[in-house]
Amino acid sequence: MNFLARALRHVSSLSSGPPMDPTLPVTLNFHPDRFFGDRPILAALAEEGVYRSQFVTGTSNGGLTAHPGGARWHWESRIFGGAYDDAPAEARPVYGALNFRRRAVGAAPRFGSAHFRLTAEALRRTTFCYPDSYLEPESFGVADRMSLIALAEADEQDLLDDYIEAQIHDPVRLDRDVAALVLDPSHRDTEVGAAAEKLPCPIEWHPGFSLTVEELRRHPAYRGQEYVDLGAAIAVSGRLTPRILGEAARTGRYDEQDLKRVWHYLARFGHCS
Repeated sequence: MNFLARALRHVSSLSSGPPMDPTLPVTLNFHPDRFFGDRPILAALAEEGVYRSQFVTGTSNGGLTAHPGGARWHWESRIFGGAYDDAPAEARPVYGALNFRRRAVGAAPRFGSAHFRLTAEALRRTTFCYPDSYLEPESFGVADRMSLIALAEADEQDLLDDYIEAQIHDPVRLDRDVAALVLDPSHRDTEVGAAAEKLPCPIEWHPGFSLTVEELRRHPAYRGQEYVDLGAAIAVSGRLTPRILGEAARTGRYDEQDLKRVWHYLARFGHCS
């Protein structure tokens, strides 16, 4: 039995509940203006046509533990019943979230301002858990056995933690599995927008993230005063957007983990829906 079939069979055996609404999409949130090695991420995606896992890219907007013996490796071994223990990096699943709240910015904006919205067909190759896999969850789901939405709806979470993790198995091909790339409007008429036009999928725009420094300064306890101060220093004309934050990241002057926390402020308090 191949990796995909073994993983799906194992998670299905742990799942319960009714079939999920097939119109609920899975989304893959990411920052579209970052780099993969020395290439812009959208250029790399256009060339390869495949959305890669952290095991392949070595990059993430969450933790960086996808390597043999790392935390991500152990989580996957547990969740998928060892199906991927001996698998090559290219065979491992990629991570997204189920957009059960139908948010315009995607299911998990914690991980980026843009998202790929996957097709309904991709649900057949997708497994789910709640909460996030790093918390070692005990609740799992597949498309035809889905009890996780009720769990998530009953749980009071911060906006950035309010998602059902999805693991999409088998390569995610942009020409087959992606219904649309949905971008923040701050990237209109930029290199990001131009690069997106070269992808083999439609482009859409969500209402956008935007945060004033005035509002940012109202929430020092959320991630810390030092990140409020950093966000205020990065802001242009008293405002933060994904484009402004991405331009700051490309200067190389700021620690990536610090910028991630500033992004959390923008995603949490500059959220459009």
